[in-house]
Amino acid sequence: MIKDGKIISAIEEERLSRIKHDNRFPFLAVEKCLRQANIKIDKVDYVGFYEKPFLKFDRILQTFVETFPFSFPFFHSAIPSWLNEKLRVKSIIKNKLGFKKDVIFLDHHTSHASSAFFVSGFDNAAILTVDGIGEWKSTGLYVGKKNEITALKEINFPDSLGLFYSTITAYLGFKINDDEYKVMALASYGKSKYEKEFRKMIEIKSNGSFKLNMKYFAYRSRQKMWSEEMEKLLGSPRQSNEEITKRHKDIACTLQKITEEVMIKMANHLHEITKMDNLCIAGGVGLNSVCNGRLRKETPFKKIFIQPAATDAGGALGVAYFIYHQILNNKRNYRMDNAYLGPSFSGDYIEKFLNDNKIRCEKLPESELIKKTARLIANNKIIGWFQGRMEWGPRALGNRSILANPTNPEMKNILNKKVKHREPFRPFAASVLAEKAKNFFEIDHDSPFMIVVFRVKEDKLKKIPSVTHVDGTCRLQTVGPDENKLYYELIREFDKLTGIPLVLNTSFNVKGQPIVCTPQEACDTFKNTYMDYLVLNNFLVSKGT
Repeated sequence: MIKDGKIISAIEEERLSRIKHDNRFPFLAVEKCLRQANIKIDKVDYVGFYEKPFLKFDRILQTFVETFPFSFPFFHSAIPSWLNEKLRVKSIIKNKLGFKKDVIFLDHHTSHASSAFFVSGFDNAAILTVDGIGEWKSTGLYVGKKNEITALKEINFPDSLGLFYSTITAYLGFKINDDEYKVMALASYGKSKYEKEFRKMIEIKSNGSFKLNMKYFAYRSRQKMWSEEMEKLLGSPRQSNEEITKRHKDIACTLQKITEEVMIKMANHLHEITKMDNLCIAGGVGLNSVCNGRLRKETPFKKIFIQPAATDAGGALGVAYFIYHQILNNKRNYRMDNAYLGPSFSGDYIEKFLNDNKIRCEKLPESELIKKTARLIANNKIIGWFQGRMEWGPRALGNRSILANPTNPEMKNILNKKVKHREPFRPFAASVLAEKAKNFFEIDHDSPFMIVVFRVKEDKLKKIPSVTHVDGTCRLQTVGPDENKLYYELIREFDKLTGIPLVLNTSFNVKGQPIVCTPQEACDTFKNTYMDYLVLNNFLVSKGT
């Protein structure tokens, strides 16, 4: 929901329905956005949808015909959702939401491009969009100038870097569209020993354009994404409950290196044809934080912007801003410098919730709350931290976070095993005071959305072991007083106590669940995990109270 060019509210359906990656029509999110704007649907001027369903369905039909009869089971299972909902988006908006004005449909990758450029603060920028698949396009090169985005080049289905990454994710026994970041983390434990095999699967040109050898891929016709030829090439696929071996780590590492190679070559080519100093990136591959770190160093772009919901969730943001700027030609007056765009809960609401549920707690003044919480973290207590407006995008940025001591070498194992209930190789991110980030990391710019990996300085590696990955890097959020004052003050107090200007920050959820949205969900997650304390606004709850 945007008003006069500024975001009023942004929220994903999963945070309200509590179904991770909920892809149903977002009735709950629409209702919440209207409520936060304090309006009814008749006061909305335009509704935008982030892709063109009939064009996407055309691609599905053509692929079905080309791959029949192998594709019949896959096609048969997909048809009901298309006929019942996906092709009826406009009638759902008109009839079920009661919206009587214009509904505008924008193609998938232009929505991605718009979601990054129009909120970047750049007057002009090159734009790169890379994901699994939109309607036909999987990769787009664009240029943005003031109020207009122009397409330059594209790569179309079935060639897709996102689907390439997802195929190997599934081959390694992980879930597609969910676990790609696990493969990125696993890659650091391996070596790129499978380059010869991978280059049989993907041909990469000097400008970053690529072509997949479809002999090794089956996603056009089956639910299993790889073919028997890939198994001959790489060996047997890993089952989800199977032990992760050195071979799996090496395959993950090779995949990551190939992906980085494609992205860097594409970005360099985009700079060559646009001569722009600024780059905007969107699409699911834009969340590959390791790759983003290399793009900063190995391309000529001076500034890179990636908005925090770079995946399909950000398509809503993109189509809204495309309508406002490119169609209606309104002046640009907004730069996204924080992601705190979701629901919030007042102190009175939280106090009533705690009283109604007979949850004993301390109510503390803000200064005392900060001091006490910082001391608890320094003493190796694990804190659920619930403040202000929920974040937009997949990263917890200090409002729906679990916080811990980055100096404790055992903290990573404790959190993975007893709190997050996830794989032991998974690393944790850090939130650092923006003005002191250079003391600990090889960083030359702010990174408020935790979307880039940076190298930890050699002399600091042993000081922050629980946020340092096996390859000596850390995914980082820089925090300034203007972005999140309370969180900034907490980290600053921790720095006063320990001499370490950062805390371990992970999302406030457990494996398989969306990040918490409400105080009730925060309490439930707190009770069912190994966390020691929960901070809800200025209320401190401890276990056993």
